[in-house]
Amino acid sequence: MIQVTLFISKKDRRLEEIVHLLKQIQNEHPHALTIIDIDREPILESEFGSKAPVLDIGVYRLVKTFGIDEITLAFEKAEARLDEARSKGNLVLVKRISQPLQMEKSDRFSYWFSKNFMLILNFFVFLYVFLALLAPGLMKLGLETSAKSIYTVYSPLCHQLGYRSFFLFGEQLFYPSNLADMEGFITFEQASGINENEINASRRFLGNEFMGYKTALCQRDMAIYSVILVFGFVFSLTGKKIKPIPWYVWVLFGLGPIGLDGFSQLLSQTGWAIFEWIPLRESTPLFRVVTGALFGLASAWFGYPYLEESIKENRNEMQLKQAVVMQIEEQMERHS
Repeated sequence: MIQVTLFISKKDRRLEEIVHLLKQIQNEHPHALTIIDIDREPILESEFGSKAPVLDIGVYRLVKTFGIDEITLAFEKAEARLDEARSKGNLVLVKRISQPLQMEKSDRFSYWFSKNFMLILNFFVFLYVFLALLAPGLMKLGLETSAKSIYTVYSPLCHQLGYRSFFLFGEQLFYPSNLADMEGFITFEQASGINENEINASRRFLGNEFMGYKTALCQRDMAIYSVILVFGFVFSLTGKKIKPIPWYVWVLFGLGPIGLDGFSQLLSQTGWAIFEWIPLRESTPLFRVVTGALFGLASAWFGYPYLEESIKENRNEMQLKQAVVMQIEEQMERHS
């Protein structure tokens, strides 16, 4: 049986007229009619208010002004389409034409996710930052096995070099490289006894009672993800209404500083003659934090609003479908 859905305001004087027309052709074109009151939900009014009445006959839609001839033609096309779908085994189309609209499990999950995606993202970013800070806390408590499992998981995601990481519960918050030339601070080599050129040893070193224990993410990564987390909270609390920054602002203020700081440091230390014009340098913790924070802020400000735009369409679609299904289910209950 063809499913027919009429989207109309109960105050619309054309309601009885359209229902009467449909009753006239019920024997010739059997169908199940559902009347959706568009005044009940803002999403329905927004979607159909300017087009109502809207009559869906199977997969065919009549809008605004239509009479018995247009309705009959739509039924003939819908029935032909249903016969074709059955002959080809297209069960999805058969269901769409002949069965009432339903919210499938996938629809419910999609709707839930579209409403809560920022909560999910904020949770995972928070967890990522929290575990990086938890690792030194576990080391301090003597829970080395648990701490080392965190460092191991984070190892492919970050270089974890001791002289580019923060240390908690020790004499200093960081132990810079000799090359950073920061007066007043004990260097990493002085504190740990590890030669800075021994990269693997610097990565493996987790800390001690004097120095404290290093975070599972380096200084720059800690800044990046901490700022992304803060922006995510602000973005959520403001109702996801913050507009995205232009791509060139992201490149200039987000990518530019971190690229300049990171690559100038890297290239200056290669020892290759082609880069001898670049002064030998090691970035300071302040530079790493500032450039990381700028990159995190610009990336989140650029990415999150665009993500909201792309998900918003699906959320509206699922909200509309839910509003329609709710009224369909109410009418089915009354008739059962």
